[in-house]
Amino acid sequence: MELDNNLNLENKNIIFSLDIGTRTVIGLVGEYRDDCFKILATEMMEHDKRVMYDGQIHDIKGVVDIVEKVKLKLEEKLEIKLDKVAIAAAGRALKTYKVRVDRDIDITQEISKQIIESLEMEAIQKAQQTLEENKDYNDKYYCVGYTVINYYLDDNFMENLEGHKGNKIGTDVLATFLPNIVVDSLYTVMSKVGLEVINLTLEPIAAINVAIKKNMRLLNLALVDIGAGTSDIAITKDGSIVAYAMASIAGDEITEKISKSYLLDYDSAERLKVELNRQENHKFNDIVGIEHNMNTSEIIGNIGDAIDNLAKEISENIIAYNGKSPSAVFLIGGGSQIPTITSRIAEYLELPEERVVIRDTSIIDDVNGVSEDLEGPNGITPIGIAITALNSKEKDFLEIKVNGKKIKLFNSKEIKVSDALVLVGYNPRKLIPSRGEDFIYYINGETKIKKGSFGEPAKIYVNNKLENLEYKLKNNDIVLIDEAKEGEKIVPKLFECLNMDKSVKLAGTKVNLITDIKVNGNIIKDNITIKEKDRIEVNEIKSVDELFKSQGLDQQDYNVYINDEKINSNILISDGDTIEYYNKSYIRKSNNNTNGKTITLKINGEEKIINYNKKEFIFVDVFDHIDFDLSKPNGILVLKVNGEKAEYVRKLNDGDNLEIYWNK
Repeated sequence: MELDNNLNLENKNIIFSLDIGTRTVIGLVGEYRDDCFKILATEMMEHDKRVMYDGQIHDIKGVVDIVEKVKLKLEEKLEIKLDKVAIAAAGRALKTYKVRVDRDIDITQEISKQIIESLEMEAIQKAQQTLEENKDYNDKYYCVGYTVINYYLDDNFMENLEGHKGNKIGTDVLATFLPNIVVDSLYTVMSKVGLEVINLTLEPIAAINVAIKKNMRLLNLALVDIGAGTSDIAITKDGSIVAYAMASIAGDEITEKISKSYLLDYDSAERLKVELNRQENHKFNDIVGIEHNMNTSEIIGNIGDAIDNLAKEISENIIAYNGKSPSAVFLIGGGSQIPTITSRIAEYLELPEERVVIRDTSIIDDVNGVSEDLEGPNGITPIGIAITALNSKEKDFLEIKVNGKKIKLFNSKEIKVSDALVLVGYNPRKLIPSRGEDFIYYINGETKIKKGSFGEPAKIYVNNKLENLEYKLKNNDIVLIDEAKEGEKIVPKLFECLNMDKSVKLAGTKVNLITDIKVNGNIIKDNITIKEKDRIEVNEIKSVDELFKSQGLDQQDYNVYINDEKINSNILISDGDTIEYYNKSYIRKSNNNTNGKTITLKINGEEKIINYNKKEFIFVDVFDHIDFDLSKPNGILVLKVNGEKAEYVRKLNDGDNLEIYWNK
């Protein structure tokens, strides 16, 4: 190979990337120049023994040996020393959990953004707790992404909770975690071969960065990397990756099916599988020496159930994590080349066949020098790792201090304060202020509650400056949380618990309706501070008869008018009523009734005489003469006349029996 005399790894536009897979390791050195990524050299080697399972390193020495060989081959080709590398953690190592969290809230308080963020944090921590309960070894996990699927208000679906009020809020969250051991083992291997990691990403992110252009990521798309042991799935929507998933079967299942169907050893079956997409006729000998001469269609017919199972599991995982079929599916990885796999996935997802397509390196813009080994769909990820590293302006991990505790955050997105709090296990309920304790007392045997005051929300400081949960963190930021403070218990004065100004005007004189007050059996005249669970007894004038007796009068001796309307029986009185009384012989003319018309109605069991000066008296006119507030609905309004449903405009007659109430 003719070398570029200007090649220098100190140049930030030169990158060495490694794609460490379950079966192969692919190394690539490239250079970004003149708005184009030029691949200078590639090397691909297969593991000579099983050192990795499902993308996770199990035999560090075995992986070190093959990485060392790939590195040396590239150094020989380019006659340079490689000391820095970009790598990726396998998507198949990710664990994704869907959880629901509900929380009771104060119905009098508007739902704020901070309350919503606190709820989401609680959901992520619940997902992490579920992960901890299900893992089979002691390891830490990083949350590398989450998406909110639904919000709920009082168990009803809600698009956005902010600004609403209710008794209970909830959310469904899909959270994805990367095990610490995956990152640590990759770093250990790189260290043992003398390589400094300059960028670490996730394989699905690297693949999407080159396989799905940014202007396409607003669409709901699925990228499926069909490898040897597993099929890794990443789902995009609204410009970002919203979910990761994994199908537990992949290319190895097809190889095993070929091996069993035609009595071939594993390596021969693997070679035959690869050739199915390259040629039509196949000649091979089985382990007992029988020669087979078959075409691709015949072989596909015999292994169709294995291909179908693979397509079905991939499709079911896509729907489980996306909630529905996506707009399109892109396949990469060696297993994507299995004949008929695209049409079978399309069928399960009920998509047109042309919407399930195989992506290869030809779709990557502004890349040249792609070797024959990398031209297919298996070349997407190693090129993606290199280009992602070149485009990355941030470190792979951020080191943050939260309340004095140092933590590392995987930098797969814009990291917010809320992400850091999740990782340190901060209780999100400490961010939201609660009301002070309720004060309980009793009036005439009825329980009364004085609500506590609202507390103060948590204060979040980043580098000693007041910020919020949405603040984007940078490397070495220092976060301090001053947790929310509970409100105070409000201890009321006696007269605050009663309407001491409750009164009527009787013949022009103000008469207080509250006559005496007892607290725990003792008569009280002063405005004392009451104690928790105090029992207050209030004697109150409630009817016309009681009012007259309190003044040494007998109601039966007088014509009584309440608010200019004559009454003929003992009725209840209300705060603010104006009451006049006259000798029986005195004839009083109403100020409001120049025509002298009256109508006698029974309203909710109480007889009422109403004066009016209209041609006819209709139902809606009643509300001008009774204490019933239509402006504050408290259920469904029921209107009845003589037991029958009535309308507002119904004409009323003397003696009609009216019912008016809210049906709750």
